[in-house]
Parts: sequence; C-alpha cells; structure tokens
Amino acid sequence: MNNIKTIPLKIAGVGYCVPETVVTNDDLTKLYDTSDEWIYSRTGIKERRLVSGNESAVDLGAKAAEHAIAKSGLKAEDIDMVISASSAPPELYPAIGCRIQAHLGIPNDVPAFDITAACSGLIYALSIAKGFIGSGMYKTILLVATDNNSRLLNWEDRSASILFGDGAGAMVVTASDDGVDDIISIDIRANGAIGDLIKLPLAGKNCPLVEPNTEEPQFIEMNGKEVYKFVARVLPHYVEEMVEKAGMKAEEIDYLIPHQANLRIIQAVQERLGYSDDKVVTNIKYYGNTSAASIPLALAEGVEKGNVKLPSTAILCGFGAGMTWGGAIVRLREGIC
Repeated sequence: MNNIKTIPLKIAGVGYCVPETVVTNDDLTKLYDTSDEWIYSRTGIKERRLVSGNESAVDLGAKAAEHAIAKSGLKAEDIDMVISASSAPPELYPAIGCRIQAHLGIPNDVPAFDITAACSGLIYALSIAKGFIGSGMYKTILLVATDNNSRLLNWEDRSASILFGDGAGAMVVTASDDGVDDIISIDIRANGAIGDLIKLPLAGKNCPLVEPNTEEPQFIEMNGKEVYKFVARVLPHYVEEMVEKAGMKAEEIDYLIPHQANLRIIQAVQERLGYSDDKVVTNIKYYGNTSAASIPLALAEGVEKGNVKLPSTAILCGFGAGMTWGGAIVRLREGIC
C-alpha cells in the first residue's frame, strides 16, 4: 500500500471573515460578575467578534470562501467539491456546504457536504481532501470552516460564554502542478469515550404515542477543567511526535499555527517545541475560540498581516469536541493570501 503513488496537493489560496460586532471583556461585565483581568489572565482573550441580527456562519463562510478563491487565482466554476466544517451549523440541512455552493454559483452537480469534528474540523477536512485529490477523483476542493458559537451559548453561563467568538476561514486546495505536495504530513484522531467533555444536545421530543425522552438544555456544555487537563497532557507530546514521524526536527518548521482555545495551552505546545514567540501565530486575544474556523482564520490573517512570511513551513494543530484532535505539517507558498 505504501508504494501506491498519489497525486500531490497544493494549497492554492486561503481567506477569512469575522463579524464586525466586537464584544470586549468589559462589555461582558454587564451580563455577570467578571472583569477584563479575570478573563484575560485565565484565557488570553480580550475581545471577540459576534454575529448580529440574522448574520450566520453561512454568511461568514461564504465571504471567507470568496476571498480564498480569489487568492487562488481560480474561479467558482473551477471548484469540483465543497467540504464545510462546523462545530454546530445554523441548520442541519441544507448543509452549509450546499448553502455556500449556491451562494458562490458553483455548478449544481458538484458534491457539497458538511463534517462535524468541532475545532479539529479544518484538519479533518484537509485530510479528506487529500484523499480525494490524491486518488484522482477530484482536482480542486473548497474547504470552509465556519461557526457562529455565540448563538449556541447559555449567556447566563459565564464559564463557557467568555470563551467563544464567531468567524470563518477557507482554503482552496488543488492537484499540484509542480509535483510538490504541500501536505508534508497529516494525522487525525478521536477518543469518543470522553466525548461528553464538550457537547451540544439537539432539540427534539418523542412521538406522543411513546414514552417521552429526557430533554436536555440546547446549549454548548463543557467541562472546562477536564478539557484543559486532557489537552495539556496530550497535545504538546502529540505535536512533537508528529514532527518526528515526518522525519523532521522542530527547528526546520517556521511556524506553529494552533487552534486558538486557550493561551496557556498554546504556550505549553510552544515550550515543548522550543519555539520563540515570533514562530507562534496567535490571535485569541482579539477573536476568542472560533472553533472550526480557528486554525484557518489564524493562518489567513497571519499571512495577510505579515506575521507569517511566505514561502514557509507550518504546523497546523487543533483539538475539539468528540474528543477529536489532529495536525498537519504544510508548505505555504507565496500568493496564497
């Protein structure tokens, strides 16, 4: 199996979108007993962007996708698959992928679907795209990771609501035209036995002719302490091991672009790899945890603002509900953003 040749993948373009509305830590003091210092010292978050009115993850994802396609130098009609990743889509169906397909005018016979791997969604989607492109089944795939978590929070629950923000990131990947694979290494994992650490129950009642089911609150529920302990134990070693399995050394990689969930977790991975601050891309201070959008948002904004120089090599890594986690070592070419 290892001798089977696959078509290499190229990351052609990236883009992002965040809502205009900013909610600061000081703003949250109007809802409950907290302070900017209390939130920032525990999370590294100062503010977050939240959807307002009827704005949703679909709107954010479509704009991020438009930017990614424009940067790729391709057109909507060049896309032959859409994969959307979301922690909790605004609606179960139609899929966000289908909504974005229609919004962008991508040909109607192109497959479009959603995956749910929470904050690991972009890595999972990239792994799926690598398989489709590598096999020759599809040539150009649009990946969109987008979430509007603020609409799914219990705003009386301080422990969860201070953490999340809304946003979207997108990536266009295509068959490489120079024989170089931009995915040096990729790995995805899950442990469903601890899935209840983060969950979002769906609404629903049994038929009145049968025994009623137990209804649960329809909000994001998270055991923050246990999630932190799990990730702090697993992620730093996992990333270090991934680099070793790729036959590389940490110093050969230019940037660490992690899921933006908690600054202390990011710092733990940074310390394990021995990276200086200029090699670690963080924007949690201004956006909070944007779930599936977190990694591509940090990547695209980092390139746009010049914090990520091109060409370069980066580690993308994240974890999320499921529990899921994953990582990719990627080449970033000039012109992707």
